[in-house]
Amino acid sequence: MTWRALLAAAAWFAACTGLAQPRVPDVIFVPTPQEVVEDMLRLAELKAGDVLYDLGSGDGRIPIAAAVRGGIRAVGIDIDPYRVDEARENARRAGVAGQVTFQLGDVLTADFREATVVTLFLLPELNLKLRPRLLRELRPGTRIVSHQFDLGDWHPDRQQVSNGRILYFWTVPPRNPD
Repeated sequence: MTWRALLAAAAWFAACTGLAQPRVPDVIFVPTPQEVVEDMLRLAELKAGDVLYDLGSGDGRIPIAAAVRGGIRAVGIDIDPYRVDEARENARRAGVAGQVTFQLGDVLTADFREATVVTLFLLPELNLKLRPRLLRELRPGTRIVSHQFDLGDWHPDRQQVSNGRILYFWTVPPRNPD
């Protein structure tokens, strides 16, 4: 059986069984250097009881580092099943599997409303797609830290350079009463 025939059969099977076809990732996995991870977590001003969501979590290094700091529960969301499995194994090796969860999912549709901190290392277009949800669904006071890419015309509260890379920090503002 050729690869084309195998892929066609897999697509037919998924359609017949109602299985959703996975969406192609919007970004390729590029690991954040550990020094940048630590600077992102410092910029987020993590405190006991925080719930960190890393959107596009890759190998899990940001949620794992947050959990290792202590008192932090963390969730990583990634569209790539290989990365989710890798992240779960990395959390197990780091001894924080009980504090960190990794979900297979699309960051554009995933539920991250419980977050008190959100971290991002996504492309500008994806950040812009996420921005309305971040502002609408996150509670006022939630902190957002993005590695390298901003959120368009939403000006950051702070920014800094880490290892030659720009980090942006925002706080979700209070909602305007209607």
